[in-house]
Amino acid sequence: MSSIEELSVPFDPFADVEENKTQLESNHVHLRIQQRNGRKTVTTFQGLPKAYDAKKILKVFKKEFACNGSIEEHEELGQVLQLSGDQRSKIAEFLVDEGIAKKSEIKIHGF
Repeated sequence: MSSIEELSVPFDPFADVEENKTQLESNHVHLRIQQRNGRKTVTTFQGLPKAYDAKKILKVFKKEFACNGSIEEHEELGQVLQLSGDQRSKIAEFLVDEGIAKKSEIKIHGF
């Protein structure tokens, strides 16, 4: 009888994977590029550690990389920094040089 009762309970085979994934992904920094129109692109930066102020980091990025940027509040992802142009490699190099993130923690996405 117990095996028949277990069949009525829904089983999610990915339940444990999703829980572990959120724990592992939480300490990663994600750099993505999005195509706007024509040749224009936007770089998004997500996963800044809580110890750092996003406004100050954005101000340094804008001055250092000579680009425009903004901070977008996202429900699930938290604060996402957006920079004009393809700034992925520059941001990754800056984060490693300043000791904000290790090279192994930085994930670069996009073409």
